[in-house]
Amino acid sequence: MTENTPGASRPAEPSGSLEPSGVDLARVALRAAKEAARARGDAAQQKKQARRGGLRSGARADGRDPMALGSAINRLITERGWEAPAAVGGVMGRWPQIVGEDVAKHCVPEKYDEDECVLVVRCDSTAWATNLRLLAPTLVARLNEDLGHGRVKLIKVQGPAGPARRFGPLRAPGSTGPGDTYG
Repeated sequence: MTENTPGASRPAEPSGSLEPSGVDLARVALRAAKEAARARGDAAQQKKQARRGGLRSGARADGRDPMALGSAINRLITERGWEAPAAVGGVMGRWPQIVGEDVAKHCVPEKYDEDECVLVVRCDSTAWATNLRLLAPTLVARLNEDLGHGRVKLIKVQGPAGPARRFGPLRAPGSTGPGDTYG
């Protein structure tokens, strides 16, 4: 086809545009469809309860009527915009299935920074920390498949924590440890 024909495709817009991509638009449409389906399901459930003489807050069904716990939690998560933290919490609960049993025995997710999209993982030995650093790009890709593109940009791997510093009778007051004597 030539450029003058009406069916010719246009060149793609530059990637720096602020419009959402196709994946993001699809995710928004899917979320809207799920909410509409849930609303239809909740309305049908309320009608069913009304026919059976179920619990209502007044003469007619309205938003104050009791609802199922799952529906109430899903509504709260959607209203507050907690989809990402809830999804990451689900990933932390399914950590052994995502990374495998062997890795999960030695590496545990500690926290997720939503602003920076960073997942912090602590390992029980430096060898496992090194191994996880090598696996990090693969894990980031796997987590983003599960959570949605861009939810995890970096996995920050931390080795084992050292023992707590103790103050005791053989310690000089004001000393910061053995490093303070080497000038």
